Amino acid sequence: MSLQLDRGGPPPSSTVETLLAGDWPRFSGAERARRREAMLDAAAEQGSDLVIAYGADRAGSAVEWLCGWPVTREAVLVIDGRSGEDLLLVQFHNHVTQAGELAEGCEVRWAGPSTNDTVVDVLTGRDGSRRRVGVVGPVPVGLHQRLVATADEVVPLGAAYTTLRLVKSAEELDRLAVGAFLSDRGVLGLRDGLRAGLVDHELSNLVERAYVPLGGTTHIHYFAITPMASPRRAAPAQHTTNRRVQDGDVVVTEISAAFQGYSGQVLRTMTTADELSPLYQDLHAVADAAFAAVCDVLRPGATAADMVEAAGLIEDAGYTIVDDLVHGFGGGYLPPVVGSRSRPAGPLPDLVLEEGMTLVVQPNVTTRDHTAGVQTGELMVVTESGAKSLHGVDREPWLGVGAKA
Repeated sequence: MSLQLDRGGPPPSSTVETLLAGDWPRFSGAERARRREAMLDAAAEQGSDLVIAYGADRAGSAVEWLCGWPVTREAVLVIDGRSGEDLLLVQFHNHVTQAGELAEGCEVRWAGPSTNDTVVDVLTGRDGSRRRVGVVGPVPVGLHQRLVATADEVVPLGAAYTTLRLVKSAEELDRLAVGAFLSDRGVLGLRDGLRAGLVDHELSNLVERAYVPLGGTTHIHYFAITPMASPRRAAPAQHTTNRRVQDGDVVVTEISAAFQGYSGQVLRTMTTADELSPLYQDLHAVADAAFAAVCDVLRPGATAADMVEAAGLIEDAGYTIVDDLVHGFGGGYLPPVVGSRSRPAGPLPDLVLEEGMTLVVQPNVTTRDHTAGVQTGELMVVTESGAKSLHGVDREPWLGVGAKA
């Protein structure tokens, strides 16, 4: 099938096209085994050989990463390093059938009338009172209390799990390339359909119609819509509020479409006008320069301090930022999370970059009063020779875009 869809961006790679065109693509057995072993190794460092990964309401990425089931209402994955018999408990009852089709390496069962009761029964049957249980994911208070009362000890594995997600395998990078391709389709769909008179709800529709037919799912799509002559917003907003696009507006967007839980992220500034105002031209020129400077230091051995120093030209030009400058991505909002000299994101993390890490570089250059701002950037992978983009759409400001009357 054709995936180009006349969007004007680059065609998909053969890997992306293969993953999108076939049935639900599965990770290799070796990749699944690698993840399970890594999770059990992390648990063993805490004296545990029994792991519970929890997810609910489509949140809790560890469940999908470890067994392949995208969480719906509620899911509990029990990984038993002692017996080797893993179990996925799923709510609701009608979700069990597809969970059995998609989840791998584990038995799948309905979680019963009470997920908490069923988990306790499973732990009791696995000698839980004499075992340390490692937990990862947004475990609710009620379940955590039951685990504490049942197990010998409950140990948190959230930080260890986050560390496991930092360096991506080759198969994960393939999925991220699909997420990036779909995200590019989304921002190009916005570019092609943007026009004065649309409300921001309709912008969401333009974005989603570009990738949903290809099998993509929505992670985020944020928009800032503001007049260049009298700007009032410096960074994309997280919710649509019926804001209408007017002639002379600038639209700044952050878009992430996902494939099997792997999202791209593309940030662009555009307008239906034929040119940016002088202020917005200068803001974008600084953002472009900051993007290039930060990407230039993204290589194995680089630190958060290197990124902040590279982005210092933002403050030198008299501007600041609102959004984070850099953040890890692919399996969550990951370390390192980096701000700038004038808007730090807390203490600088001591993490050192490694080959295979994926980060979003996204300078959101704004005036100091945060009334005007632009954003540009995208998902990058750290390679031995430096940073490589996973996206394929131009980064310069997009002028005169959209449907014409």
